[in-house]
Amino acid sequence: MFANREEVERCLMQGIGQTNLSLDEAHCGALIRYVGLLVQWNLAYNLTSVRDPIEIVRRHILDCLVILPYIHGKRLLDLGTGAGLPGIVLAITRPDMECVLLDGNGKKTRFCRQVAIELGLPNVEVVHMRAEKYAPRIPFDTVTARAVGDLSILWDHAKRLLAPGGKLLAMRGAAKSAENHAASEAAILETVTVVPLTVPDLAAERHLAIIERE
Repeated sequence: MFANREEVERCLMQGIGQTNLSLDEAHCGALIRYVGLLVQWNLAYNLTSVRDPIEIVRRHILDCLVILPYIHGKRLLDLGTGAGLPGIVLAITRPDMECVLLDGNGKKTRFCRQVAIELGLPNVEVVHMRAEKYAPRIPFDTVTARAVGDLSILWDHAKRLLAPGGKLLAMRGAAKSAENHAASEAAILETVTVVPLTVPDLAAERHLAIIERE
């Protein structure tokens, strides 16, 4: 997997210890195996620009874990999942939840399928398709997106995929008031709530934009 597995495990456990999250040993083990698969596949595919496994834990895994308290319901869509961030992380830590990972990039969806197989994640479905063409039979309680495009455009996709009362959770860096206003105008009755996120050992600013479908 990787030479410094103990360091990776220590970094993950220390990070989790700085949050209010409680993950069992199986969840943590699966997250570490996921980091190993990211490192391995990055040798051939450009899944993430972050190569060091310690930095993957800090900048990707912990960054995704901190949105767990905001997950709503039992059916989740990760829009533009890329290498499975946050979709795979959420599926590992919430095995009770159905997680659909959607992306238009074939190599990234192939990677996500392989991860689901190797980690034994029966709650994961990977869909290789552009968002505008995706038409699920059952709507979702939560739609997540990590650094995917303009918030107003993202909401245009998410609102037709969400059940009434469902929520879009858009992970962002710095809060962008212009994007928030654009989303508010596009959503009409929906309200954008921007929540600051604290990611352990990460100095960069992180926010979560939340829009609930009426």
